[in-house]
Amino acid sequence: MLLWRYYQIAMVWSVRLRDEEQETEQSEAETTLSTCSECGSSDVVQHPSPGERICENCGLVIEEGMIDSGPEWRAFNHQERQNKSRVGAPTTQTIHDKGLTTQIDWKNKDAYGRSISSKKRSQMNRLRKWQTRIRTKDAGERNLQFALSEIERMASALGVPKAVREVTSVIYRRALQEDLIRGRSIEGVATAALYAGCRQEGIPRSLEEVTEVSRIERIEISRTYRYISNELGLELLPIDPKQYVPRFTSKLDLSQEVETKAKEIIDETADPLLSGRGPSGFAAAAIYAATLLCNEKRTQKDVADVAQVTEVTIRNRYQEQIEMLDVY
Repeated sequence: MLLWRYYQIAMVWSVRLRDEEQETEQSEAETTLSTCSECGSSDVVQHPSPGERICENCGLVIEEGMIDSGPEWRAFNHQERQNKSRVGAPTTQTIHDKGLTTQIDWKNKDAYGRSISSKKRSQMNRLRKWQTRIRTKDAGERNLQFALSEIERMASALGVPKAVREVTSVIYRRALQEDLIRGRSIEGVATAALYAGCRQEGIPRSLEEVTEVSRIERIEISRTYRYISNELGLELLPIDPKQYVPRFTSKLDLSQEVETKAKEIIDETADPLLSGRGPSGFAAAAIYAATLLCNEKRTQKDVADVAQVTEVTIRNRYQEQIEMLDVY
């Protein structure tokens, strides 16, 4: 028994030594492949098409004949890529179950594309109904499902990218975990989370634009946004008025010259004048001033409608900017 015990200990140590040697060899190989042996540069890039690892500094081919770890098939459009893919969609925060449940297709056809019988069709309808019911096990999941669908609706109306929807869903889930929903409407917290997500991702959407696609009053959205921002510790920087300029000038059908001039006006006047003023109104006034300077005149009403601010706001900000620039 004692000899058998010594034999087991020796085998364990030999395995450990072998694993350590393999890890050392692997790390040395990775270091060698990530550093150029000719010039010592670390600017080594991998080109999967020819299967080579090349130094960008001197052009030395460090490794060739690399194994392509990608799929062995080719696809030329989205439909072919979906048909040939062997995996499902990635997990997402925009669905209450993160997209990990199964889906029953709405088409009443079999695997060969042939229509199924009426008996099977009735059975599939019952399966779809129960599938919808069991996806949400309690009231909390049903509320989360409703909130995320509301976020998806508003985000689609605002035309924001998918990254903003993911960030918004994460913010709402955090608010739900911290029990910040209690005493507040689900729609209000969802709208405030969407506004916070737009600001966090640098997508210029004003509070008025978010209110327009929401079913909640502006004052409630503003109050809820401040609350969840403080409670969750969201470090959101002030909105730069220049982020609004490209979108506003595009809607007004203005030239690149006006856009550049408006950004210059904002750079020269934002430091002392922007404090305590709305960024969208400040950007609209700069665009109005730029249209006059570039001889592409637009009325204050046109600019105000695009920026969703009042004409009085544009007049006041415009006068302040012109006085500071000393242009009359």
